[in-house]
Amino acid sequence: MATYHHFGVPMQEPPANATYLEGGKVHISDPEAHPYRIEFLCFDADSPMPEAIKTRPHVAFLVSSLDTALAGQNVILPPFDATDELRCAFIQDGEAVIELMEKRQ
Repeated sequence: MATYHHFGVPMQEPPANATYLEGGKVHISDPEAHPYRIEFLCFDADSPMPEAIKTRPHVAFLVSSLDTALAGQNVILPPFDATDELRCAFIQDGEAVIELMEKRQ
């Protein structure tokens, strides 16, 4: 079962109160601080993230098992540790970019 977590929107300028993720070379806002759970992102020009993630909005879902959720999917960014609590990956379904997130127990 997947539960909605946030909607991510790429921007040209870093969002206010952004956190910088060195590995992805991206500035991100906290979606939990937004009333509609919007995450704003601004990627550095040399960000290693896939082009689809850098240029298109994405929707994010919490899943109970990331490995199970990724089975048979078009994975565009394999699992990575986003935080100490979250393991994430990105898939593409048609033109839709989807982030799948698993909380560690």
